[in-house]
Amino acid sequence: MGKGFPKDFLWGGATAANQFEGGWNEGGKGMSTDDVVTNGTNTTPRLLTYTLPDGTHKQTPMFFGLDVPEGTVFDCQEGYLYPNHEASDFYHHYKEDIALMAEMGFKCFRLSIAWTRIFPNGGLNDEEPNEAGLAFYDDVFDELIKHGIEPVVTISHYETPLALTHAFNAWADRRTVDLFVKYCETIFKRYRTKVKYWMTFNEINCIDMNGWMPAGVATTSKQVRMQAAHHQFVASAKAVVLGHKINPDFKIGCMLAYSLTYANTCNPDDVIEAWKKSSGNYFFTDVQCRGYYPNYKLKEFEREGIVIEKEPDDDEWLAKGTVDYLAFSYYMSNVASADPAVQEKAKGNLFTGLKNPYLKASDWGWQIDPVGLRVALDYLYDRYQIPLFVVENGLGAVDKVEEDGSINDDYRIDYLRDHIREMEKAVNEDGVELMGYTPWGCIDLVSASTGEMKKRYGFVYVEKYDDGTGDYSRKKKKSFDWYKKVIATDGQDLD
Repeated sequence: MGKGFPKDFLWGGATAANQFEGGWNEGGKGMSTDDVVTNGTNTTPRLLTYTLPDGTHKQTPMFFGLDVPEGTVFDCQEGYLYPNHEASDFYHHYKEDIALMAEMGFKCFRLSIAWTRIFPNGGLNDEEPNEAGLAFYDDVFDELIKHGIEPVVTISHYETPLALTHAFNAWADRRTVDLFVKYCETIFKRYRTKVKYWMTFNEINCIDMNGWMPAGVATTSKQVRMQAAHHQFVASAKAVVLGHKINPDFKIGCMLAYSLTYANTCNPDDVIEAWKKSSGNYFFTDVQCRGYYPNYKLKEFEREGIVIEKEPDDDEWLAKGTVDYLAFSYYMSNVASADPAVQEKAKGNLFTGLKNPYLKASDWGWQIDPVGLRVALDYLYDRYQIPLFVVENGLGAVDKVEEDGSINDDYRIDYLRDHIREMEKAVNEDGVELMGYTPWGCIDLVSASTGEMKKRYGFVYVEKYDDGTGDYSRKKKKSFDWYKKVIATDGQDLD
C-alpha cells in the first residue's frame, strides 16, 4: 500500500450538462450551441448545422471554424442525430445516479449548470431567470448534500446560449460579459449555502483552437477568438470578485485543458517548439492566476497584428479577480518538433499530434502517459503556487457487456491506477497541494470531441447507443467496486 492522500481529499467524478444532462427542451430550457452539433466518430467530424439567409441548409465540421453571413440561423435539420439533446438523461435519472455515486463513496461531484436552463436566451430579453431551471438544480444539490457529496460546479462548460450567438456572435461581443455576470449573480445567490466550489469556464484554452465549443463564436479568425478569450477573462475575474462578495467562503477556480508537451528530440529547436506549444496553454492560466497578460503573448500578438480591445478598467479587473485554485483536465501528453518534415507527418491529427514511441495509445489515439500527470502537477504548482484540482482524467474505451451482464473494464482500472499512483507521488514526494480528483464521465456520457456514446469513460454503463437507441438503464462496471475501494482507503489500496 502507498501513503495515499489526505482525509479531506475530494474524491469524486465529473460530468457536464451538455454531455450528460439531457432534457434539452424541457423545463423551460432554451437552446445552446451544443444543441445544433451532430454526432460523429473518430474519423468523421461532428457537424454544425445551419441555414443561410436564402434558406440554404448547410453543414460544417465543428472544429474547422466557419464564417457565416448576418442572418444565418444555427438550427437542427432532418436526417441528423443530435446526441446532446438526450445525452445520458441525468435530468430524469439524477436521484438514481447520485445514489450510485454515494455507493462509491464520492466526496464530491463535478457538474455544470446549463446557462440556458437558468436564462433560456442567456439573459437577452430574459427579464427573470427560469424558476423551473433553478428548482431543478436545487433538487440536484439537495440530493447530493443529503448523501454527503460536495457539489463542484462549472459555470460554463462547452455551451453558450444560442440566442447570444444569433444576436452578436456570443463571446466575440463585449455584451456577453455583463450577461454572464448576471447569470453568475443569479446562481451565486441562489446556491450560496449549497455550493462552495465553482469553476468559471471549462477548458478555457480550447478557444485557441476552436471558437464554437468554448465560446459560441462562429469564426475562422484568431483575432476574433482572442478577443472572445479576453471577454471571458474579464467575465471570469468579475465573477470571482462577485462570488467572494456574495459568500467569502466560495472557492472559485479556472479550468485548463492540459496536455504536457515533450520535445521530439534534444535538438534545442525542438525544445523551443515544445515551449511554444506549452506557453500557448499557460497564457490562459497566467492571466487567470497571475492577473495580467504575459509578455510572451503580447509579443506574439504584436507579430501577428492581433489587437485586443479593452475597456479602461479591464486590467484592474484581471488583477483583482484572480482565482483561488487551478483545475485542469489531463488525458495524454504530446510531442513537438521544429522539423517541417516531421510536422508534415502529424498533419490532420488534430488531438494526438506526433507519436511518442515510449507510450501506448487509446483506441482513439490519445497517448497514455501517467508519469506526465505527475510532471504536469509539478510544473503547474511550481508556476502558480496555488491549490490544484485534477477535474478530468480517464480512458475512453469501447466496453463490452458480457452475457451475464458484467462489464470487465480492467483496462480502465489499469489506466486510473497508474495515474493515481503518479498523483500520490506528486503530493507525498514533490509537495504539490492537490485538492481532489474527479475522473471524467464517471457515469457514461456523450463525447465532446466525437459525439459518441461508445467512447465510454464511466464506472457506470448507460444503455444508450450511437444510433440514438437505448433505455438509459444503468449498470455497474468492474471499475465501480475498484474505485469504491480506492476512495474508502484514501488511495492507499489501488490493487
